[in-house]
Amino acid sequence: MYDEFEQEQHFRRMWDAVRIERVVAYSLFTFGDSDLPYFLVTPQGNDDATVRIRQGQITVSRARIITPDSMQPEFRDFFEENEDAGFAEFLMARSAAFSNLKLSNHHGSERIVTDTMEEAVERLNKQLDAEEEDRVAILTAPLGLAGLALLKYASERITESAPDNLNELRERGLLP
Repeated sequence: MYDEFEQEQHFRRMWDAVRIERVVAYSLFTFGDSDLPYFLVTPQGNDDATVRIRQGQITVSRARIITPDSMQPEFRDFFEENEDAGFAEFLMARSAAFSNLKLSNHHGSERIVTDTMEEAVERLNKQLDAEEEDRVAILTAPLGLAGLALLKYASERITESAPDNLNELRERGLLP
């Protein structure tokens, strides 16, 4: 079993191994649900010549400001059977909790392509640019860390949206 330092180091290595290759600059809604569409590129197996491209969407329900000491968030369909859902618990235990959030992942289409991860990301970027699509992220993850990539993407969008959410609450007279 890991001691706390080793556990944090192990988590940090895994966190750094997943990447958000195409960043989305939109804030989450302060009130109501927000959708975070994505493409997730992962190795098909131990073969570097084929990758799996999964299209999906994370729905963040009742997005609120990040606050400490609140209820734990709920994660639905983030982690596959072979992945450790303890990543989410580890992260939430060491940071501010996302108050009353429900995060649901919806898997869409999936395809296997004979590209490297870099080639697949490049093709997706070109496709999204041609479609003038600026609300779809591209994520990459090593084998077995797909759920952690989704968690990282959602948590970064929530964190980056907090200032805009606070400003909206002030504008509505809900904060001084």
